[in-house]
Amino acid sequence: MSRKFVLSGAAALAVAVMPLAGAVATAAPASTAATTTVYYSTAGAPSFRAAINAGAANWNRAVTNVRLVESSSGASLRYVEGNSPQGSYAQTDGHGNGTIFIDYTQARQYNNTRITAHETGHVLGLPDHYSGPCSELMSGGGPGTSCTNANPNAQERSRVQQLWANGFRAAPGPQQRIYENMPTR
Repeated sequence: MSRKFVLSGAAALAVAVMPLAGAVATAAPASTAATTTVYYSTAGAPSFRAAINAGAANWNRAVTNVRLVESSSGASLRYVEGNSPQGSYAQTDGHGNGTIFIDYTQARQYNNTRITAHETGHVLGLPDHYSGPCSELMSGGGPGTSCTNANPNAQERSRVQQLWANGFRAAPGPQQRIYENMPTR
């Protein structure tokens, strides 16, 4: 009886392990694309450091081909704060380099993490789409001040993954200033 139990137990274990072994054998190969790291500095925007880090964390959870890491030196991306009649903006080449300006007036009206995550989207290569819904991060202030979504949607995540698939940062171009034209309400 105990011999039968041992054999039955061994057979059951073999059956239980077999699907795991099969899954390992048929698993897709790991991606060979390396993750590109973009270092950013919050030294010029200490009032918004928590929002900047939260926005960067949202991007880091959403994409794998590029990683945003705060650094006190050697950063290719700088955040600064102040007053500007044009509002918040990103001056960037879309390849991980540039400056993000956070305007105090807009920061009092709009969700700060959404502002920083949206502007970071420009640094990662995404354009504005003001007519989009609140669920679209790159719609910026288009949906109004009640919109607090600070996470990229599936299309935005996919586009950043495509852009950074081969180390997009390696080919910088001229920087452009992208203003946030917030609607007046």
